[in-house]
Amino acid sequence: MRIYAIGDIHGQLDRLKAAHALIESDRRQTGDVAARVVHVGDLVDRGPRSAGVIDYLMQGQADGRPWEVLRGNHDRMFLGFLDDPYYHDPMLRFGIEWLHPRVGGCTTLESYGVANAEDRPLDQVHRDAVAAVPARHREWLAALPIRLRTERAFFAHAGVRPGVDLDAQVEDDLLWIRREFLDDRRDHGVLVVHGHTAIDEVTHYGNRINLDTSAGYGGPVSAVVIEGDEVWLLSESGRVPPAAG
Repeated sequence: MRIYAIGDIHGQLDRLKAAHALIESDRRQTGDVAARVVHVGDLVDRGPRSAGVIDYLMQGQADGRPWEVLRGNHDRMFLGFLDDPYYHDPMLRFGIEWLHPRVGGCTTLESYGVANAEDRPLDQVHRDAVAAVPARHREWLAALPIRLRTERAFFAHAGVRPGVDLDAQVEDDLLWIRREFLDDRRDHGVLVVHGHTAIDEVTHYGNRINLDTSAGYGGPVSAVVIEGDEVWLLSESGRVPPAAG
C-alpha cells in the first residue's frame, strides 16, 4: 500500500503546488499513478490565496485526481462565519474570533475580494463575504470528511483522543485536540497522520507523525509518502527520513 499525505496549507497555493510537484516526481519513480493523496486540512487563513487553494483542490478532484481533502479547524471556522457572523467555535478561546489577526480570517476574505474586514462593521463584512464566496466553495467545504482510515494509518487534522476507539472519535477532538494527544506515547493501533500543531519539520513520534510545518507562519507545505509501516519525507533530492521525535 502506498499513500501520500500533505500537511496544513493555510492559503499558500504556490507551496501547495510545490508539494504536489514532489509527489508527481515520486510517482514517476514508482510508476504509481493511482496512490491517493490525503490533505489533512487547514486549507485557509493566514496565507494570501485561500480561495485559490480551494479552487485548485476542487479542480484536481473534478479532473479525477486521487485527492482526498479533510476538514481542519480553520476550515470549520470559515464555514461558521459564513453561516453566522457571530459564530464562535466552541473550541476557540473566548475573546478570539475567526477575524482576529492571530486566526487569519481577514486574509481569507481578502482572497475573495472582501477588503478591510478588520476595519468595518461585522454585519457589513458578513454580507460582503456571503456575496463573494461562491456557493460551490461553501458546499464543497461543508462536505469534506473529518477522518480517513486505512489498514495501517488514521488521518485527521489535529489527532485523536487517546484511549477512545478510532471509530468513536468526535469532531472537536479530530479538528482541535493538542496536549492530551501530543503528550501521549501509547500505540493507537495505527499510525496517526495529522497536522494542526505547527513545528519546524515533519516529525515522526512512533505512534503519530505531524505534517504541519508552519505554512501559516512562513514555512513550507510538506508532503510524505507512506508505504506499509515506513514513512518518507519528500524533498527536492528525493525521499528522506523524517525527523524523529
